[in-house]
Amino acid sequence: MSGQDCDIAIIGGGLSGGLIALALAQQRPDLSVLLMEAGEELGGNHRWSWFATDLGAADKALMAPFRKTEWSGGYEVHFPAYSRTLEADYRSLASPDFAATLARELQQGAVMTGTRVAALDPGGVTLADGRRISARTVIDCRGIAETSSLEGGWQVFMGRHLRTPAPHGVSTPVIMDAKVAQLGGYRFVYVLPLGACDLFIEDTYYQDSPELDRSTLSARLDEYAAAHGWAGELVGHETGVLPVITGGDFAAYQAAHRVPGVAMAGARGGFVHPLTSYTVPIAVKVALAIAQDADLPGDQMAARLEARAREHWRRTGFYRMLGKILFGAATPEKRYGVFQRFYRLNEPLIERFYSARSTLADQARVLTGNPPVPISSAIRALLSSSPSLDDPNRKTLS
Repeated sequence: MSGQDCDIAIIGGGLSGGLIALALAQQRPDLSVLLMEAGEELGGNHRWSWFATDLGAADKALMAPFRKTEWSGGYEVHFPAYSRTLEADYRSLASPDFAATLARELQQGAVMTGTRVAALDPGGVTLADGRRISARTVIDCRGIAETSSLEGGWQVFMGRHLRTPAPHGVSTPVIMDAKVAQLGGYRFVYVLPLGACDLFIEDTYYQDSPELDRSTLSARLDEYAAAHGWAGELVGHETGVLPVITGGDFAAYQAAHRVPGVAMAGARGGFVHPLTSYTVPIAVKVALAIAQDADLPGDQMAARLEARAREHWRRTGFYRMLGKILFGAATPEKRYGVFQRFYRLNEPLIERFYSARSTLADQARVLTGNPPVPISSAIRALLSSSPSLDDPNRKTLS
């Protein structure tokens, strides 16, 4: 380490930062790594899910140590016009299991929770309490920052882990139940049977405002559970407000948040699925790439990741375009029609879509045929500007 406190300092212990630390532990155990998180637990209070087909062999090896809930009987979607069962296997990882695995797999002393950072620079990290940690390479994974450089809408959700007194009888994940009332945006409920008496139920909205009304969403979850005959003990809950990126100037975003010589990964670096927020496949690949290049000095790592992020932005333009149509071409209560049409397509196309691997043929198939919105409205949406993600006219996050 040449007198440094660590070889690599990772700031932010969410999905991206944790996977980078794990990839380094697996592939470069000779390096000293520190993973710093402002919160009291790695991963916060969250659940990440993905399709088994999203990950290749190396990706699955990275995820293997985590305790996950796995389903091999397919999954369901429900829309006003139809219901469908698809065959793909599904996986889900809860943040407590994420944190427990990292505590077990990383080097002793590598995890620093409750650690607030005041400043980053190419030589290390200055903590809020004045301590200094020097590092050869610093990687910033603290999450996306609101910015006038990017445009779009919001995905707002509230989830509950419910433990029922008797078996609930649900065996198959429901990825989208859009038969619920469409209120203020594209709304669907997501149901995961975590065990015979455990259910995860999440109410999700693609809406124009980042407002999250906890009491309203809680009441709607109560209503949904009661309608299905589910009651029991509330074991846990989560809420979230995620940007749905439909456009903007990514070079300006990078410039606004760049600390020269400091690498950016995760959402802060732009490594997101702009429409679906399914981040596991992207985060895994970035973590493995960083482990492969782990000997790079900080400035070269920063440049390498910036270039990778620009390429990711270019490759995901199709999803930003669809997001623009979703928000701009249909009234909020009719947005479900976009996904209702999409889920009639063939299953491999759907799986590639969620992992941001759509082929040109996939893209053509999504855009052709009977459109879910008027073509004139879609064209107007594509030609117009979306609100920026820090538009002062939006309601404040709650």
